[in-house]
Amino acid sequence: MKIKVLLYLGLLATTAFWGGAFLVMKDSLVKQDVYSFLATRFGLAAIFMFIYKPKALMGLDRKFVIRACLAGLLLCSGFIFQTFGLTQTTVSNTGFITGLYLIFTPLISWILLKHHIFKIQWLAVLVATVGLYLISYNGISVGVGEILVLISAILFAGQIVALGEWSDGKNSYALTLIQIIISGLIFTLFSLRNGYQVPDSAVWYSILYTAFFATFLGFLIQTKAQSVMSATMAGVLLAMETPFALFFGLYFDNDPLTLRLISGGALVMIAMGMVIWSDARKPDVGTLAHG
Repeated sequence: MKIKVLLYLGLLATTAFWGGAFLVMKDSLVKQDVYSFLATRFGLAAIFMFIYKPKALMGLDRKFVIRACLAGLLLCSGFIFQTFGLTQTTVSNTGFITGLYLIFTPLISWILLKHHIFKIQWLAVLVATVGLYLISYNGISVGVGEILVLISAILFAGQIVALGEWSDGKNSYALTLIQIIISGLIFTLFSLRNGYQVPDSAVWYSILYTAFFATFLGFLIQTKAQSVMSATMAGVLLAMETPFALFFGLYFDNDPLTLRLISGGALVMIAMGMVIWSDARKPDVGTLAHG
């Protein structure tokens, strides 16, 4: 039980890392193109992981490697579709539509994998979605950009479900490392299309933060945490990334604070509390949700 609580807290810390990454990356992406930044970020994260565990990829069977590569493809494809979509729609639209992985995660688990989703979990998904709506929705029109971001939300949901299926707690490190390697390689290929841009000294600070905290630690904690909780629960907890991004923007970037933002953040936190409460009430939630 103590380990599960620590993983819950770790997953919340991960959403804080990711929420803070938006602020850290904001100026850096003006100086270095997106794919060069992501290629450097994921490449450096892979190096960190190899330094910590040089033999992490030894003794892996073919089935596991294929699954890990598929999870990595879902992850980097989500980033790619989201990035292309962002160039053709607004940041607020991108934030809200990406957050719809909250809905797609239980739908994929239910439709494709026949997993049982508890009523309290569906309610938490609904509450968190309304919260994201209040935080980031400023009116939307359906165009190419919105469709691309919607595809990214489905891909991110698929990655969350895949980790829920394939992470058993013992293979978390290798599963995380392979995802990062696959993503880094694909981002590198994309960056080479228009010429890889070498980061300057100012950008390196952002790369170091996102590579170590948001990628190495963040994805490792997510993969480990999903070995003890359902994909639906993980999806709701990961939605805390948006309120954290909001908080950091308010505190460090002097973004305006409104009642709508406060209400949206509160709803996401309530949804988080609902899934944690449901897990405490039903110790076998994770088992049922995976079978």
